[in-house]
Amino acid sequence: MAVHRTCDGMQRRDFLRVGVLGTSAVTLANYLQWSQAAEATGAKAKSAIFINLAGGPTHLDTFDMKPNSPSEYRGEFNPIQTNIPGIEISEHLPKLAQSMDKFVILRGITHSLAAHELGSQYVNTGNRPIPSLEFPGYGAVISKELGGPEELPANVAIPNTAQKTGYLGVRYAALSTGSTPKAGQPYSVRGVSLGGGLTVTEVERRQNLLSDLDQTFRAVEKDSQLLDGLDRFSEQAHTIITSRRARDAFNTALESPSFAEQFGDTPFGQSCLLASRLVESGVRFVTIQNGGWDTHNDGWTRLKNNLLPPLDAGLSALLNGLHQKGLLESTAVFVTGEFGRTPKINTQRVGRDHYARAMFMLMAGGGVKPGRVIGASDEKGLGPVGDGHSPDDVAASFYHNLGIDPKKEYQTNIGRPVMIVRDGNVIPELFA
Repeated sequence: MAVHRTCDGMQRRDFLRVGVLGTSAVTLANYLQWSQAAEATGAKAKSAIFINLAGGPTHLDTFDMKPNSPSEYRGEFNPIQTNIPGIEISEHLPKLAQSMDKFVILRGITHSLAAHELGSQYVNTGNRPIPSLEFPGYGAVISKELGGPEELPANVAIPNTAQKTGYLGVRYAALSTGSTPKAGQPYSVRGVSLGGGLTVTEVERRQNLLSDLDQTFRAVEKDSQLLDGLDRFSEQAHTIITSRRARDAFNTALESPSFAEQFGDTPFGQSCLLASRLVESGVRFVTIQNGGWDTHNDGWTRLKNNLLPPLDAGLSALLNGLHQKGLLESTAVFVTGEFGRTPKINTQRVGRDHYARAMFMLMAGGGVKPGRVIGASDEKGLGPVGDGHSPDDVAASFYHNLGIDPKKEYQTNIGRPVMIVRDGNVIPELFA
């Protein structure tokens, strides 16, 4: 089990221990107990893939390079031309450079929360954290608004997620895969595939038992948020576990070798392959957790050897693969970390430190008009040119791309009205 620990002690595991209950991600049994499909609404994109670059990726060494800045800011990498004239990105992202016509770079995104936990909460919800309320992540909102097929979960995390369900309740939590696929090998998620000698007859016996338990729980407490959705658990659990559609949706080995090859054999690349397969099967929202971006020390070595090549291969394959399957126009893709990194190099540790005043985000798919850069940071990457855009604005745009009104109000369990995105506004240039 790979573990990424950021400098403030946050652990970012490549998977969660199966059976552990949390509000960020759950196993199939817990997920199904609390899941309840919502009515679908009209949308520009019908599904979404959110890629969380946990740890805070540097903007100046990736998608917002400053080759003409002083040496103490510039870094060790050189820019290369993309397939869109006038747009340059890092030399260690050559495949994404040739896929620039599939996505948009947002530069000069700005906020002030340069701590991992707070920054992560911010970019995973589109709302600046406050002590009095826990906001729901994108997956919970999209699950509530768009629902999903009966045989499949609406919200899947590969291998886990930093997103929580907040005031919407755990019925909208992600189903965590708990692991990532391995190239060329059949892949299954515990509880989705019938393994360990489990038979359909045994599943049906358990289904009847759970039906009895459902009635008992409902008699004890009718209004509990934890018990909401139990009336559908037995039927949906049986449907998913015995559904070939569900098992096949998670099995990346069923992809053609020619299609799968472009994703490579890294955990991130294989996660991107699984995400593309899931949205093709009808899953509404997929999170890919990709950690290790907290590059205080030996930053450029880690970037060029460990971090950028898998991102380059996996993300370019995801965008191109969705396009090849005719899914890019119906799938909103959003890539972000929790902040950027200091423009001025930390020479003692040969890296960059936390920095929230300027960062990049990437968007693609749906109604997003690709092949462009929106926004800018100043000549040293210290902050945005002009007012810039906040994570709230990007979140509002993400929801807008899915046909969800970011200003729609929900009621918390104490009757408090809260907008999906409290302070953000849609960025019109993304769709112009």
